[in-house]
Formats: sequence, structure tokens, C-alpha cells
Amino acid sequence: MQEEQVILVDKQDNELGTMNKLEAHQKGLLHRAFSVFVFNDQNELMLQQRAQHKYHSGGLWTNTCCSHPRPNEVLETGIHRRLVEEMGLDCDIHYAFKFLYKAKLDRGLTEHELDHVFIGHYNGTPKLNPEEACDWKYMSIEAIEQEIQTAPEKYTEWFKIIMKQHRNKFLTIKA
Repeated sequence: MQEEQVILVDKQDNELGTMNKLEAHQKGLLHRAFSVFVFNDQNELMLQQRAQHKYHSGGLWTNTCCSHPRPNEVLETGIHRRLVEEMGLDCDIHYAFKFLYKAKLDRGLTEHELDHVFIGHYNGTPKLNPEEACDWKYMSIEAIEQEIQTAPEKYTEWFKIIMKQHRNKFLTIKA
């Protein structure tokens, strides 16, 4: 099986080349990523708990789906691919915003991503891929914020950054 590649970018999202995903995280190089936030009719966010054996952030709670587009893959195609691969669901999505962040992770890795955030809507039950996620739940933005305040160690670094810096963008969502 070929190693997963990420797309290296500059701060304006211009492609600079590709690199092995693990190597990019070891070196902390800026690369393209996406995060998907899927809400139900009650404006609750579907969270996933990352599989315990993931190469970083195992067992932590995060947004519905997050990953990287493959080289030469349209961003939206990658998002739908990963929603199905991780959560066993697909839904309509729309672009919300993008942001740049850098965060130290466990195992000596660094996330340095230009993250494209998309929002979707789904009321069903996901069919988790145990290689990707070990649990899921719907929570309100307010309940998530409260839990991050009391137990930040339960959440991924990028999710905490998104919730702190961009929470107002989610509060305007109407199912």
C-alpha cells in the first residue's frame, strides 16, 4: 500500500509539492487539510472519537471528519470520500471558511495546516469505520464549549482552536 501523501502549500494555499503525511507532521510543514462539521436538525454537532490506535491524537474527540485531500483530488471529492471512509455517511456540504494553524501534538508531531472548514447536515446514525473512529455523539456547541473548559485533554488540538477562534460561525447555523 502506498504511503498517504499531503499537499504542501504556502499561506495563500498555492501548491508547493507533496510529501508523505507522517513526514510532513514530523517536520511541521504547512499542508492543505479539511474539517467537516455535520449538524442535525437540533443544531447539534456530530463528534467523532478518534480510534485509539491512530498515529496521533488517538482516543480524542473532534469534529465529524477531518483529513487531507489527495494530490490532484478536488477538495470536495476528498471530503465526501473521507466522510464515507471514516463515518459511513455522506451528506451535502458547503464551504464555511479556512484558517491557518500550527499545534504541537503527541508523539513529537506537529499539525501545521491550512484547514478548509465545511458544514453539512445529517440526522442519521453513522456507521463508524473502527480503523478511524471508535465512538460518536451529537452535542450542542454550548455543551462542547463547557466540556472543553473542564476537560480540554479530551479534545484534539485543531478542534479546540476552531471552537475558540471560530465558534460564532457555527452559532448562526439553522437546520
